[in-house]
Amino acid sequence: MNWLGYCRVGVLVPSLLWVALVGGLLLLAPNAQADDFPEYRLKVAFLYNFSLFTEWPAEVGPTLQFCLQGTDPFGRDLDALQGKPVGARSLQVQRKAGNDSLKGCHIVFIAASALERLPRVLDEVRGLPVLLVADSPGAAGQGVMLNLSVAQNNKISFEANLLAARTAHLQLSSKLLRLATEVIQ
Repeated sequence: MNWLGYCRVGVLVPSLLWVALVGGLLLLAPNAQADDFPEYRLKVAFLYNFSLFTEWPAEVGPTLQFCLQGTDPFGRDLDALQGKPVGARSLQVQRKAGNDSLKGCHIVFIAASALERLPRVLDEVRGLPVLLVADSPGAAGQGVMLNLSVAQNNKISFEANLLAARTAHLQLSSKLLRLATEVIQ
């Protein structure tokens, strides 16, 4: 089983969610060293779990288009999401150049290199069921729904912008919100 297979936490009880999202990756992987799971590989696991713990409107259809905006910090690790199940849907990965349209995207990761484009991205997806994710300081306060960060203890954490998610007609699971370091209402 690959590393992403260890990341499916949809069947775990809420009290185990945090372990599955962060520490569980290392604990469940046989003979895993911390170096085996660098920052962006772990962030890919978080992205997958974000998709699992988001309720999508029926209009989205059978495929969730995951779009990366900006310079790719994930490399081949992001390709592991290709075809992964999200409930009855599956993920498809697309890398978008700076001026490419985000039409048809359902999850958009805005890389740090593209953060200056955030106002344009927000305008383009306004009112659409698009989960915006970033890993840049202050991004949640600017309208990104989930913003990843690395805490002082080298653990990955995230903040959630519940107001932005509701505006996009997305429902973030209470299980997910309980793990956020901050929830913007």
